[in-house]
Amino acid sequence: MAILTVVAYVTLPLGSASFEQQPLPTLLVGLAFTLLAIFGFRFVQGRSIWWAAAYVAVQLPLGFVLFSLSGAAVGSILLLVVLVSQSVLLLPLPAAAVVAAIIPFVHLGMDWQGGLREGLGTLAVTMFTLVVTWLLVREQKARAELAEANERLRGYAAQAEQMAVIQERNRLARDIHDGVGHHLTVVQMQLEAARAVIRTAEPERLDAMLAAAQDQSGQALAEVRRSVAALREHRPALPEALQSLAVEATEAGVPTEVEVLGRPRMIRADVDESLFRAAQEGLTNVRKHAAASSTRVVLDFSDEDHVRLEVRDDGKGLPESPGDGFGLTGLRERMASLGGRISLDPAGATGMTLTVEVPG
Repeated sequence: MAILTVVAYVTLPLGSASFEQQPLPTLLVGLAFTLLAIFGFRFVQGRSIWWAAAYVAVQLPLGFVLFSLSGAAVGSILLLVVLVSQSVLLLPLPAAAVVAAIIPFVHLGMDWQGGLREGLGTLAVTMFTLVVTWLLVREQKARAELAEANERLRGYAAQAEQMAVIQERNRLARDIHDGVGHHLTVVQMQLEAARAVIRTAEPERLDAMLAAAQDQSGQALAEVRRSVAALREHRPALPEALQSLAVEATEAGVPTEVEVLGRPRMIRADVDESLFRAAQEGLTNVRKHAAASSTRVVLDFSDEDHVRLEVRDDGKGLPESPGDGFGLTGLRERMASLGGRISLDPAGATGMTLTVEVPG
């Protein structure tokens, strides 16, 4: 815009063949208009609307005077066109439209036919300038809003990534606590008991304690390997994964079967993982505490909105303190994070049932 203003000022001496020009006043008034258009515009831009209105109120009559002194030079019209563009940038669009509509009246001194012809032509130019400038301003604002929206999206993506990392850390922490932590706690207890009786105990009894500790450490190692494998590769579908758990439990001495009700469907990864961990914890505690002769794991997809998992055994039934040895606290935390529930109930005359139900 500054370049267009300078070019318009340079063309002022060309004047018009139809009107007399006053060169020196034209150049002086044109220089004042040009300096205000370049530096005055920058000064008022971004300030209050009153500064903008004052700027236009000074430039508009100055432009009329310049048009008269220059003998209707094309350069004076170009300078007034610059003022229209600046008005769009400084004033509300209706006010800028008024400025664009006033400028054609510079031709009032001509005969009515020539004045009407020139006035309509000038009006077309000013209105065209008004519309083009407004479109450019709107596009610039749209680009700025789009850039801001993209920046917000990048921020949201970073937050989502951070939350995903935190959730994964929490999941790993729960897995370590519920799996490895449980086994290592038992190992610690066994070793403490062995140390307490090492000088007085019979070799057979001490050997049994150390064997139990060794078994628990082996299970902890297997849990670590299972967690690492889960991180490195995709685990099989939940029914197949439960079948693998059943094979492990059967080989450990408790015959276990898996029953799937309803039509299996895809569920969220966190729901899949939590149900697998619930079955794993349930089978581990049945083997250790229930003295059961058989166990059944039921995976029920019958409800379209929920998935239910049951671990049923025919063992000793509910202990006096259900929270001890069954990892219910960790399981409750898992299910609560998913909006699910967990219960531990008697299963007939003997045994009990661990039930987990989650949305999915």
